[in-house]
Amino acid sequence: MEELFLDAEIREQVGRGKVKDLRDAGFVPAVVYADGKSALALKLSHRQLIQLVHHHRIEGVIINLNIKDDKKQKSRPCLIKEIQHDPVHGEIVHVDFNQISLTKAIKVSIPVTVKGEAIGVKQEGGSLEHILWEIELECLPTSIPKDIEIDVANLKLGESIHVKDIVVPQGVKILNDPGAIVLTVAAPMKEEAPAEEVSGEAKLEPEVIKEKKEAPVEGASEEGKPAKEEKKEK
Repeated sequence: MEELFLDAEIREQVGRGKVKDLRDAGFVPAVVYADGKSALALKLSHRQLIQLVHHHRIEGVIINLNIKDDKKQKSRPCLIKEIQHDPVHGEIVHVDFNQISLTKAIKVSIPVTVKGEAIGVKQEGGSLEHILWEIELECLPTSIPKDIEIDVANLKLGESIHVKDIVVPQGVKILNDPGAIVLTVAAPMKEEAPAEEVSGEAKLEPEVIKEKKEAPVEGASEEGKPAKEEKKEK
């Protein structure tokens, strides 16, 4: 289980205008939600948050918020619920956290990673297709794995790895459909024959049938008109 730590301060003033001043001062507004408790408004150091995001995978990871001015609870274990970005510049403008209990099971999505090179790819010319990129788990926060690593070294052409084939630690439950395909080795695509060829032979040009010219009628002129009658002898 991976745990991260992030400093935070209670945010007394809220509102659109106050939030803008907060960002200008180098902070990011945040909110912590907890079951049966009022949401807690916080402010985070923009610099520290960026360092955390750039150096760690933060989805599905416990983040302990060290709240400076919180007299009730100094550290709160949380999971990130949502990160909002500026649509133009892409900077983080707001973060929502869900406070969790370390003794209560939760649902999280964990990424699937691949280990090794499949036989079906290396020796049989197939391609490895990654169908399911995340696995949904239910477990205690302290049992959340960093990722789901799958060894594909023995995967042959046409074979697949399903959700039911994944082995997880004790106390961890997979919520996905057991029959869902996670990874598969697909056969190489066959090249189609060019349209100009039919069964490997060049396509024949259509034969042009010329109209048959009728034979001239006896006694007719070349143009087909009747010849003038000869004058009878007197």
